[in-house]
Amino acid sequence: MTGVQWVRGVRVGIDVGTVRIGVARSDPDGILATPVATVARAQSTPPDQIPSDMSEISGIVKDLEAVEVIVGIPVSLSGSEQQAAAVTRQYADRLATLLEPVPIRFVDERMSTVVATRRLRERGVRGRRQRAVVDQAAAVEILQSWLDTQRRRT
Repeated sequence: MTGVQWVRGVRVGIDVGTVRIGVARSDPDGILATPVATVARAQSTPPDQIPSDMSEISGIVKDLEAVEVIVGIPVSLSGSEQQAAAVTRQYADRLATLLEPVPIRFVDERMSTVVATRRLRERGVRGRRQRAVVDQAAAVEILQSWLDTQRRRT
C-alpha cells in the first residue's frame, strides 16, 4: 500500500472460511473494527450463478458504502502461502468482480482465529455461542490489525 493516500471511509474486513465467512467493519476514520455478520458459505452454486454468500457480502459492502475490502490470507507460521491461501485468493478474485470499483486488499491473517478464540474465551463466550461469532471476531482481528498498520505508516 506504499504510495497510496489514506481515504476516509468504512473498510470491510473478511475472514474467508470453508463453512462460514466472518465480516467486520471499521468506522469512517479507520480507528476501530467491529463485527458485522457471519455469512454461511455457499457449498454448491452453478458456475453461471453468483453464490449466495458473495451476494450477501456484496450487499453489506454496498450498504456500508465501503471504500475498501480487506481479506485475510491464511499464511503458514513460516510465512509461506499454502493451498488455503490460494483458495482464499480465488474466492476474493471472484468477489472482486461483484464489488468493482471497490478495491480488495490482502493482509496476513496468521493467528487471527486463534487470537479471536482466546479473546472470546476470556470474555466467557464458549461452546456454540463461540462458534457462532468466532468468524466475526477473526474478521475484526484481521481488519483491526490492518487499520493499526496503516496508522503506523502515516
